[in-house]
Amino acid sequence: MENQMVHTLINPQNGNLAFKIFSFEDDSYFDHIQRNNYYSLIWLQGNGIVKADFSEYEFTGNSLFAFSPYQPFMIRSKKQVTGIALHFHPDFFCIHKHQAEVACNGILFNNIYKPPFVEINQEASPKLKVLIEQMRAEMQNPALAQYELLISYLKIFLITLCRLKAEQQPDTFIATADVREPFILQNLKDAIERDFKKKHSASDYAESLNISAKALAKITKGHFNRTLTELISERIIIEAKRELYLTNKAVKEIAYELGYQDEYYFSRFFKANVSISPQMYRETVGFGRSMLN
Repeated sequence: MENQMVHTLINPQNGNLAFKIFSFEDDSYFDHIQRNNYYSLIWLQGNGIVKADFSEYEFTGNSLFAFSPYQPFMIRSKKQVTGIALHFHPDFFCIHKHQAEVACNGILFNNIYKPPFVEINQEASPKLKVLIEQMRAEMQNPALAQYELLISYLKIFLITLCRLKAEQQPDTFIATADVREPFILQNLKDAIERDFKKKHSASDYAESLNISAKALAKITKGHFNRTLTELISERIIIEAKRELYLTNKAVKEIAYELGYQDEYYFSRFFKANVSISPQMYRETVGFGRSMLN
């Protein structure tokens, strides 16, 4: 791709990264676990493996990975891999606040059922490159309404990726040998979405779906490459992060709404999955830091 150029905007209020674009020519930037407090879009050309959360994903050719704040990931490649990274902090652009305009939450980000990447085809590639160059040019020449223009370019970039991913992954449940499995998996998704605030154990969902826990575990692992417990935990964490970011509710209140009577147990659960405490998450990316300006 382009030569190695780095363009960075810093939040003047707190000194944190707000928006950044850079090119890279090997995997040295990402060859160790990343747990960033901002969103990351990593456009890769080459072959290798990306580790994210509990799974590994092989990439070949032209792929773009999307990661949420504090989502762990790393990249490994045996041969040269080049790419472009685009980072933006939730204070710069909050996908939750802009969900009505850019429906990327649940498609690009925070989807526990789909792989976190999209294949960039020949039609989309030049469009995305033009948007990246427009963002780079705007960052080099600060002028009136710079923030508004960058946000506009970023929105178009995200919408383009969302449309592409929706085309490529319309329904992962169709391709299965067992005609019964798609219904079980869809029912499981619906059940988790409906009950994750009150049902936290895998056995609860097996019972409600009228299937043995062992059989459900095998199906879940086979299709999502995650255990049922991991799926439930990820959905709880997504909601906890949303509440910590968008509201000023006490951690104790959020814990209670998510089905945890013990605030400290919830905090340990959150830290085990995110690597920082709920309060630290709020202070670095959430309501307490930005006050939703």
